[in-house]
Amino acid sequence: MKLTNRLRQVPMPKLDVEERIRSFKEVALGYTEEQAIAEAERCLQCKVPRCVEGCPVGVDIPAFIRFIREGKFDEAVEKIKEKNALPAICGRVCPQENQCMGKCILGLKGDPINIGGLERFVADYERKKGFSRPEIKPSTGKSVAVVGSGPAGLTAAAELAKMGHSVTIFEALHAPGGVLMYGIPEFRMPKDIVLSEVNYVKSLGVKIVKDVIIGRVVTLKELFEMGFDAVLLGTGAGLPKFLGIPGENLCGIYSANEFLIRVNLMKAYAFPKYDTPIKVKGRTAVIGGGNVAMDAARSALRLGSDVTVIYRRTEAEMPARREEVLNAKEEGVNFTFLAAPTRFLGDEEGWVRQVECVRMELGEVDDTGRRRPIPIAGSEFHSDFETVVVAIGQRANPIAVLNDPRIKLTRHGTIVVNPETYQTTMEGVYAAGDIVTGNATVISAMGGGKKAAKAIHAFLTGENPKKGR
Repeated sequence: MKLTNRLRQVPMPKLDVEERIRSFKEVALGYTEEQAIAEAERCLQCKVPRCVEGCPVGVDIPAFIRFIREGKFDEAVEKIKEKNALPAICGRVCPQENQCMGKCILGLKGDPINIGGLERFVADYERKKGFSRPEIKPSTGKSVAVVGSGPAGLTAAAELAKMGHSVTIFEALHAPGGVLMYGIPEFRMPKDIVLSEVNYVKSLGVKIVKDVIIGRVVTLKELFEMGFDAVLLGTGAGLPKFLGIPGENLCGIYSANEFLIRVNLMKAYAFPKYDTPIKVKGRTAVIGGGNVAMDAARSALRLGSDVTVIYRRTEAEMPARREEVLNAKEEGVNFTFLAAPTRFLGDEEGWVRQVECVRMELGEVDDTGRRRPIPIAGSEFHSDFETVVVAIGQRANPIAVLNDPRIKLTRHGTIVVNPETYQTTMEGVYAAGDIVTGNATVISAMGGGKKAAKAIHAFLTGENPKKGR
């Protein structure tokens, strides 16, 4: 292949914009076999692949791409699953541009290899064909309780099951999947994909118990009394953050968590089949600039609202994926940059009607590596909105251990662990994912779950029974 042909990525087909804004159908349609092979042929097969360095779970990326290039899709799936139990999910929502694709040498002169698109292709190929069961080691006679069925919990459960341990996942909600199910919209992460990956984990022998809140219905002490030999906490970062400004308690103002849970898990988008109450009137303001803000904005748009994203920095500083910002723009989402809300104004019945904002300017670089937004005195302005979604981040949810003094927490509510063993300050109890790191990516939570599973296995088998700090 000529170098000039290698520099341009094979475009991923997408649903037509007019159809997108009228439904919650998945936007990215995925590669065909011919497109996947053509994209795989762009790979230089580097002797020292930098892309692998950028993968939090260490997938052998050149090897699985080489299999695709040769039309060996089964082998490609097997190669990915040596390291990643949830490729259909990672292929859709991982920020590859900041990880594996960000390291791709082709990106220096052109487009990096679409590693996420190729991962999704082979994962979808396997799902249509039917999952193959990997080798599972003989039973160790040990059992592990995993708290939370999000990315960290599912990954750890799959790894532990393959190692021969009996694993039970305890999920607080009525459907497994965690943030994959309640936090990411159908048009970006179809729920049948999540359930398919959950079923794969279950096929390894993992049991899932739903509607059980560990720390309330069952305590950590009671888990050990039930016969579990170790516990992994993967409860994530499911608590909302708020602005703390006047009027934030007005009706019509949602946290992004509540808004997306109603739309995604409770299927408010499928009214009247699912009679989930959600009020999206007239104009909607979404406060924030991350992926969650884009998800909320694009969801509100599909529910019939005129949507404006308000962000206190410029577009260049937005933490959201470029692809998601582009999709939002294509679909008709408006953006107001360098502005931050100062208060919400309502009517006599207590419903939000206006957002007061102040103009911002960028100052010196702060600890996030971005220039700090500074309010411009006297620049306040008002805009009419009937719905507001606050999407400025999430906090860790330590509900499972709040009343257990043996588990040490940071001032941010995350769980303190030994960085080498992932063990908490209580022997036999481990933690991974956003409950340890704070709000992060799906793949980083999976990486933590994978490493924690390895540490739990060592603890249970006596290979490396280190104590927590």
